[in-house]
Amino acid sequence: MNGTSLTTICLALLLSCACGAKPNGSKNKKPKQVVPAIECDVRAGKINLPEFIVKCPAHCKETKQQVYGTGVFASISSICNAAIHSGIITNMGGKVIVRKMAGQNIYKGSNSNGVRSLSLPKWRESFVVSVGKPKKGVIYPSTLDYVPSRPTYVKTTGQKEAKPPAATTVLPMTTTPEPTTTTTPEPTTTTPAPTTTTTTPPPPPTTTKARAAVHKVRDAGLRRPEAGSAIRRPPSSPVGPGFNVREQEPVPRAPEPVSQGDPNCKVDLAFLMDGSWSIGKRRFKIQKDFLSDVAQAINVGVAGPMMGIIQYGDDPVTELSLKSYSNSREVKLAVDKIVQKGGLSNVGKALTYINRQYFSDANGNRGGAPNVAVVLVDGWPTDKVEEASRLARESGINIFFVTIEGPDESEKANLVETNFVDKAVCRTNGFYSLPVNSWFALRKAVQPLVKRVCDTDRLLCSKTCLNANDIAFVIDGSSSVGTGNFRTVLQFVANVTQEFEISDTDTRVGAVQYTYEQRLEFGFGQYNNKGELLNAIKRINYWSGGTSTGAAITFAADQLFSKSKPNKRKIMIVITDGRSYDDVRVPALAVQSQGVIAYSIGIAWAAQDELEYIATDPDKEHSFFVDEFDNLYKFVPKIIQNICQEFNSQPRN
Repeated sequence: MNGTSLTTICLALLLSCACGAKPNGSKNKKPKQVVPAIECDVRAGKINLPEFIVKCPAHCKETKQQVYGTGVFASISSICNAAIHSGIITNMGGKVIVRKMAGQNIYKGSNSNGVRSLSLPKWRESFVVSVGKPKKGVIYPSTLDYVPSRPTYVKTTGQKEAKPPAATTVLPMTTTPEPTTTTTPEPTTTTPAPTTTTTTPPPPPTTTKARAAVHKVRDAGLRRPEAGSAIRRPPSSPVGPGFNVREQEPVPRAPEPVSQGDPNCKVDLAFLMDGSWSIGKRRFKIQKDFLSDVAQAINVGVAGPMMGIIQYGDDPVTELSLKSYSNSREVKLAVDKIVQKGGLSNVGKALTYINRQYFSDANGNRGGAPNVAVVLVDGWPTDKVEEASRLARESGINIFFVTIEGPDESEKANLVETNFVDKAVCRTNGFYSLPVNSWFALRKAVQPLVKRVCDTDRLLCSKTCLNANDIAFVIDGSSSVGTGNFRTVLQFVANVTQEFEISDTDTRVGAVQYTYEQRLEFGFGQYNNKGELLNAIKRINYWSGGTSTGAAITFAADQLFSKSKPNKRKIMIVITDGRSYDDVRVPALAVQSQGVIAYSIGIAWAAQDELEYIATDPDKEHSFFVDEFDNLYKFVPKIIQNICQEFNSQPRN
């Protein structure tokens, strides 16, 4: 009995030791690779990592997301469709490793694995894809660091610290741990969330910055801050010298209901208020009252107008972003707390700020609403506004000027820039400028201004070279073209179309194919979605036959341009590879007399004299010739550039 018990005890001890030793004798488990999933439309350039692994979903091929290049792809390409094109994955999806490279001078298009890649002359960054099996010992990031679509700027808060450091933005950091295996793995990357430090505005200045001698002198006794008063100075901008962001922290209170606003006045409205010392405190208060009255009159709300404010002096500073407040009451309360900034009246600098930074996604720019900037200026600016205004207008910003107590005849010699209002506003027809004779009459301008900024049909600067056209492609389908070259022509048409904003209210595209006869492939407005339009272009079937280019131009005028909208710029792009059997001069002159801007693209055996007859003068800006179909892609940037230059050079009266 005792022997049996002893044996049992020994066996138990042996099993216990064996179980305890097992974990110590086994190898350490490798860290598991977590593969982040992406959508079909994610482009490599949108991910801020030099190398990473992703998992693509199934059926990306059907989404027709664009790919540029073969083997080495431009970073604007869809990762998943590039991987399908390269044969790394199938249309059922899978894991892909992406490695960034330097940009290339040319990307060749090709058709592979059911994905058609496009040609591109040049791009700033490239990438290659490989099978999603990491090398031994390499762990890729488990999360992806996406690049924001437009710059995001750090806002300071009202929190205080004992020793406030300078305002900085700490970008995502990359750490490189020691390898844990005998192999030499690539670095493991971790991306912590960005952090920001908070600053307390420095103490008020002991002296004021005098306004330039050329500027009008007013309220001399009110130019300096009162003794002991706190003048808020904005912290340094995290996005560049001279530009600051300051947002007031609302006093805690019961949440306001979200207002829908006036749907008949859906605009993103930014006021540039004059904070220079020349105004004085009394006039600055009148300006704030004016802004409060405007906020009340326009009925701020998420389905109507959204209102923001930038105060400018020496430098601009954001007081309210477009998304700060969603009803008029909150805007009025915030306006009441704005403190005068002081300095000069640098309007040009403020216009540069709104163009480059203020109308951004991060600040609440909605995209579908016109961008409107109303500049309030006491007297005249102390810097030049012409160039900054031109760039802002070309970005689609409608600039209004409210000039209070502007220069009289005797003071015009003191101006930094003569006729500064006409050089700045969206149009010089008087609609965009409101001169006010006295600060005490400013409130009378509330209703006239509100009526104008809400008249979205007359906000002409919202129309840009990319969203205000009716474009007709007249495509040669003759026998000399051939099936393969015809597909290259269609790719050229798609590449040009890709650059425009497509909808019934933006750019519309139509297409005609011709031989001896003509065929309307699709009309203006038939496809109001860019994806559907590009698919329709790819579905055009090659016809084959003779070449009657003159008859095709007349057909396009009758079937397409006769249905153009009055506010659209009419553009015709004729593509041909040979001499026409009929006259082209008379049809070209006829269509140009209807206001159509004509481009001619000749390939191989096209006749130079006919190309010049078809093209709008000057010929060198509207007529192009290539020896081979494969070189068509080279003219895409030039055509877009010419269309935009002509649009932006239109008279502004």
